[in-house]
Amino acid sequence: MTTLLEVSGVSVSFDGFRAINNLSFQIGTAEMRAIIGPNGAGKTTFMDIVTGKTRPDQGRILYGERGVSLLSMTESAIARAGIGRKFQRPTVFEDQTVADNLMMALRKDRGPFAVLAFRPSVADHDRVRSLAADIGLEAALGRKAGELSHGQKQWLEIGMLLAQEPRLLLVDEPAAGMTPAEREQTTDILREAAKTRAVVVVEHDMEFVRRLNCKVTVLHEGAVLAEGSIDHVTKDERVIEVYLGR
Repeated sequence: MTTLLEVSGVSVSFDGFRAINNLSFQIGTAEMRAIIGPNGAGKTTFMDIVTGKTRPDQGRILYGERGVSLLSMTESAIARAGIGRKFQRPTVFEDQTVADNLMMALRKDRGPFAVLAFRPSVADHDRVRSLAADIGLEAALGRKAGELSHGQKQWLEIGMLLAQEPRLLLVDEPAAGMTPAEREQTTDILREAAKTRAVVVVEHDMEFVRRLNCKVTVLHEGAVLAEGSIDHVTKDERVIEVYLGR
């Protein structure tokens, strides 16, 4: 499997606190990965570094087949290169319909004149319907996003990210606040997405992580503590000690 993202020897400190400590991590072009660990383990900082929000003090981050360094790129350039991030709280346009939200997110020329002159084509409408089907919101295309349940808003935001055709999707605690049925559908959406791109899921819910059925990376004090299947890492004495408890 080809490596899509390679993080090596990355460290970052804030006011003397080392949030990421000589971290190395890699993920393939079509792979699902879960990242778990106690609060303060560096999970959010890791995502901040990959998306260009935080600059590391040392180390390198290479992306894509040509191994382009992300450290020389701005946040917007990193997003355009195909790295999408979903935060914990869904940010959708509440007064717009589900269809409009997805249409606005489609990967297009975003220059001011292009935006003003934009008229959706038949292919654009087809793409929106296809995305809505992928996230289980086909029946809700005409509804305002503000009327959706919490879980449905999360799916819409994932759909809006998928509309931009990212090669790497970073998703922060997607299962938080969801009903069991919504969590199950979220698992299906993410697993389907990971067939054609890399998906990194930061999550606390161990049951949800188990359902993702993927390789798990455990972070602790800004470094990788353990890596492997969910069964492998949950039996690791160090992981039990710092994260899972007895």
